[in-house]
Amino acid sequence: MNDPDQARRFTAKLFQVSFWLLLLAAMAFYFSGYLDQRDNPNRHLLQYVQHDGPSEVVLHRNRSGHYIAPGQINGHDVIFLLDTGATTISVPERVARQAGLEAGRASRVTTASGVVQVYQTQLSSVQLGNIRMHQVPAHINPHMPSDIVLLGMSFMKNLEMTQRDGVLTLRIP
Repeated sequence: MNDPDQARRFTAKLFQVSFWLLLLAAMAFYFSGYLDQRDNPNRHLLQYVQHDGPSEVVLHRNRSGHYIAPGQINGHDVIFLLDTGATTISVPERVARQAGLEAGRASRVTTASGVVQVYQTQLSSVQLGNIRMHQVPAHINPHMPSDIVLLGMSFMKNLEMTQRDGVLTLRIP
């Protein structure tokens, strides 16, 4: 025999579990966006590219004090970390393979982790927002643990840079 109280308890338990699962999913969705915004406040930079607009990019510093932004190398999407202490653009080996970069002459460079061997390469194009440069020297670094590309001075040396209150403006003079 079916007990009506047992069916009601089962239905109530089902609604309770469903409620908590939906609440947890909603919180996870909200906080993933919050954390992404905190760690990379410039994540939508490529969506606002204006091909006829000024050659200027405005970046907001993330919670760690870094300027991180999406960009492209030879049309391949990457994440840049602006690094004025880096002489050239430093591309992790995995990203270099995905972008189809060719490793050239080996050389040794001094990094925060010590002296490492890297391979010279030439980037046909580098784009950060509305700023695009061609034939930019870089190196492929097989010792970089993440997929973040260090955007060094081989790109930024031709730009005017203004930093104020956690906002960095890069502009072609």
